[in-house]
Amino acid sequence: MAEASRWHQGGTPKHKLKYRREVEIRTTLQELLVYFIFLINLCILTFGMVNPHMYYLNKVMSSLFLDTSVPGDERTNFKSVRSITDFWKFMEGPLLEGLYWDSWYNNKRPYNLKNSSRIYYENILLGVPRVRQLKVRNNTCKVYSSFQSVMSECYDKYTFKNEDLSDFGLKRDTEWKYSTSNSNSPWHWGFIGVYGNGGYIFTLSKSKYKTKDKFIDLRLNSWITRGTRVIFIDFSLYNANVNLFCIIRLVAEFPATGGILTSWQFYSVKLLRYVSYYDYFIASCEITFCIFLIVFTTQEVKKVKEFKSAYFKSIWNWIELLLLVLCFMAICFNIHCNMQIFLSLGQLLENTEKYSDFYSLAYWHIYYNNIIAITIFFAWIKIFKFISFNKTMSQLSSTLSRCIKDIVGFAIMFFIIFFAYAQLGFLVFGSQVDDFSTFQNSIFAQFRIVLGDFNFAGIQQANRILGPIYFITFIFFVFFVLLNMFLAIINDTYSEVKADYSIGRRPDFELGKMIKESYKNALEKLKLKKDQKDKDKEKKRSRDLVEQARREGFDENEIQSAEQMKKWKERLEKKYYSTETEDDYQPVTQQEFRELFLYAVELEKELHYVSLKLNRMMRKFSALQN
Repeated sequence: MAEASRWHQGGTPKHKLKYRREVEIRTTLQELLVYFIFLINLCILTFGMVNPHMYYLNKVMSSLFLDTSVPGDERTNFKSVRSITDFWKFMEGPLLEGLYWDSWYNNKRPYNLKNSSRIYYENILLGVPRVRQLKVRNNTCKVYSSFQSVMSECYDKYTFKNEDLSDFGLKRDTEWKYSTSNSNSPWHWGFIGVYGNGGYIFTLSKSKYKTKDKFIDLRLNSWITRGTRVIFIDFSLYNANVNLFCIIRLVAEFPATGGILTSWQFYSVKLLRYVSYYDYFIASCEITFCIFLIVFTTQEVKKVKEFKSAYFKSIWNWIELLLLVLCFMAICFNIHCNMQIFLSLGQLLENTEKYSDFYSLAYWHIYYNNIIAITIFFAWIKIFKFISFNKTMSQLSSTLSRCIKDIVGFAIMFFIIFFAYAQLGFLVFGSQVDDFSTFQNSIFAQFRIVLGDFNFAGIQQANRILGPIYFITFIFFVFFVLLNMFLAIINDTYSEVKADYSIGRRPDFELGKMIKESYKNALEKLKLKKDQKDKDKEKKRSRDLVEQARREGFDENEIQSAEQMKKWKERLEKKYYSTETEDDYQPVTQQEFRELFLYAVELEKELHYVSLKLNRMMRKFSALQN
């Protein structure tokens, strides 16, 4: 029995299990510390890329070019442009006034322009702005035979197949002749279509009055035709005060239905990365990031070689691999951006009379920022790997792993109903309600309905019968039935997991507990707890009690039995009744069960002895009364 108590489950000695657990604890704490250093470095690196001035620069520029009204018509600005007439008013009004700031508010020249334009006096206009148009050919669509006598021309929506490449109008300058693109700028994804880089292009002049004459000439000679499908207005700024480039693109799409749809892009980016001392500090963080990445990659390669296929069975290993892939992608994007800036920046700034295409540089820089943002997101998620040893986090992970099958089954049923309602909403309300104008919009509109953001008045106005029926049944089945079923699945599974943990099924070790134990050990080594003198006093007190018991006539067997009972009582109270332990029950080992059994046997003997004493006293008391 004593030999068996030395062994734990699987035939492993207890001291070896304890040593293995201590090694695991020490390794986990070391990994957590190293990872926290990596995470702090990554946070410094990412936040060093973002400048609060980026938002303010975008806000100032958007207010200038989007919200400024046309003179004499306060209701017309770029956002509200809906016709070709409104578009030319914007070009000759707010756009022209916004691009050329030649004098101070008192009509004096505040600085030496040096052949450059400055917007808001602080932002240098790089090169000259560019206006680009894309068109489609006539007869790219077929007119129904009954209407051919009324309408002989037909201009389809924009596609690369339908694009018009022929000269038109005056056919003398670049704005009347199709030009292919020499830049590496990405295609533009608009509301209606995806547009290429070529087109009918002209650049503005350094002179405000020449540019105005150019606009008037184009308007009078019908530069915008029925075949026009999109016009881009591109220009770039640089603010030396905050070391930021602002790349601006204003887009006017001309759908085949008529009218104009406007959109815009404002990209404030820091293309000159290393200027100040803080920038060089960020560069050192980038080097540290690369070192950490090499170390983590080496560790994962060793794990794959050691565990082979078993390595891929853990979700945390997959997250680790995803994080490494994102880190390598971020480094590749960073190298590509820096190479493009190094090769292109000098050429773009060399000729101030030409359009400087910074759009591609800004585009790749924005993608680099997006990759870094996703990387830092998963870097924070990985922290759950280290705190999963905590009781609460372990219960959460166990709950999710147990109910995953039920959730998958529920998700199938949920999305069948959800997509059925989405298609119903798209077909019934799609032609009249913006939220249901496309099937994708219908899906997101229904998610918004679940969150309480909906336009019931628009749905009801689109169809007075099916509108209320759709809304009420969707709320009932999706919100009141399906979502509550989902919560019930999670709640029931969590209750089962919590019940299992209450009877001893818990992690091998908990992060908080092992930190607490390490703290206690440190205190004991520093002698901040009970010192040796207090222990000596307790031993002396125990000896005095034994001597007193001998003087009162107790034999040695009774004294030894009492001492054994006292030791058992102190040990059991410390383990099962201490205020420092958890309220949940702990699993009992074979040795502990044997000690409890012997303790119970000794208690039974003591109770029997006390009972005999009481019976003797009662008999003596009865005899005295008689």
